[in-house]
Amino acid sequence: MKVPIEQIKFDERGLVPVVVQDFNTRQVLTVAYMNAESLSRTVETKETWFFSRSRASLWHKGETSGHTQRVTDILVDCDSDALTILVEPNGPACHTGKQTCFHHELKEAELSEETAGRASDPGAVLSELYALIETRKRERPAGSYTTYLFDQGLDKILKKVGEESSETIIAAKNKDASLLAGEVSDLLYHLLVLMVERGVTLEQVCAELRRRRREGNAE
Repeated sequence: MKVPIEQIKFDERGLVPVVVQDFNTRQVLTVAYMNAESLSRTVETKETWFFSRSRASLWHKGETSGHTQRVTDILVDCDSDALTILVEPNGPACHTGKQTCFHHELKEAELSEETAGRASDPGAVLSELYALIETRKRERPAGSYTTYLFDQGLDKILKKVGEESSETIIAAKNKDASLLAGEVSDLLYHLLVLMVERGVTLEQVCAELRRRRREGNAE
């Protein structure tokens, strides 16, 4: 359902909270606020504009840093009092130079051993993501970027793998490890989409890697 700006429920300060996500990876980049004017400018310019509560003024993301965010979608929650904006970022979202503003962990938040193990296990992370992508292909939920890729077909997926490969190479020439990590994550995600599309499993890839390792050790 299309919701007009006039129906957005701004709070008593005239603001609405906004979650900004990467269009490709769905990584949460930042949480900010908009008023009616900054939302209108965002819609008009297709780049994010926010309202700074500390300065009590509008600000255009990337105006000084060049790290603008091209808007692809603006989603309104069921109560019309919060927004999610999907963007294609032109550089880091955080003023610290990090890809996302959410790069700290709460010290007091203790994970169970099982949960902590899964979070730090690369194999478990890839398996969970692969399973999620399989679900997206099967159920095709509306608004999902993964659904969009499957709907567009193999050629679109291959194009994205090529684009992300190029961006990874470019990032590797930069000394910013976090930027490279972000691009590698994009590439891995699109490779997993390609694997699901073509019916290649993680187990098959692991078996091939083990075979090559054995042959290498035998030489």
